Amino acid sequence: MADIRKSKTDDAFVCVGMITAPHGVRGAVRVKSYTVDPDNLVGYGPLFDAKGQAKFKLSPVGHVRDQLIAKIDGVDDRDAAERLRGTKLYVPRTALPETEDEDEFYLADLVGLKAHHVDGSLFGTVRGVADFGAGDVIEIALEEVRGKVVVLPFTKEVVPKVVLSERMLVVNPPEGLLQDEEGPGNRTRRPGNARKDSQADRDSDAVTADAVGAETATGSGKEA
Repeated sequence: MADIRKSKTDDAFVCVGMITAPHGVRGAVRVKSYTVDPDNLVGYGPLFDAKGQAKFKLSPVGHVRDQLIAKIDGVDDRDAAERLRGTKLYVPRTALPETEDEDEFYLADLVGLKAHHVDGSLFGTVRGVADFGAGDVIEIALEEVRGKVVVLPFTKEVVPKVVLSERMLVVNPPEGLLQDEEGPGNRTRRPGNARKDSQADRDSDAVTADAVGAETATGSGKEA
């Protein structure tokens, strides 16, 4: 689900990474970045905690596997680095690069949109977009069934239209979805016709639903 937080000033913050572990004894940390290039993480400037209060200034010093090794101002020993384990790192939504056309958007921007069925009826409200490893899926809280959430493949076939200017999108749910006895917990994926990912798609985490709560963006191919 999209990991979007509000600060006390009501500014939206988007998760772009997470500190996973200390590295060495001099205060360096390992950071799981949700950007295409892990080094892009530091290009957003200071990062914040989930409350939008604590500020972290990262300086990259290397890489290990798919993670960034970085020093953080004011963190000078392993104990201090250990206390940051599991800290999610956020940037203000306004710090993300602007999209360049109407078919390009950040997944974070989809949260809260009204979902209309292709027949024109109100289907529900978008709760989040996630990637469980087999392509993006979109979570929608149904309008007519309070408390029920359905998970749809985020493909052109199933989500043929997104209109951010009108705060809405159109869905064409697979036949029989609402009669599925397994209900909203059924997170099966359907291959093919997936929306094209862009660098912006992945440079925002803003959204995944894995253990580290990534947040991404999607669209027509903008590079952040």
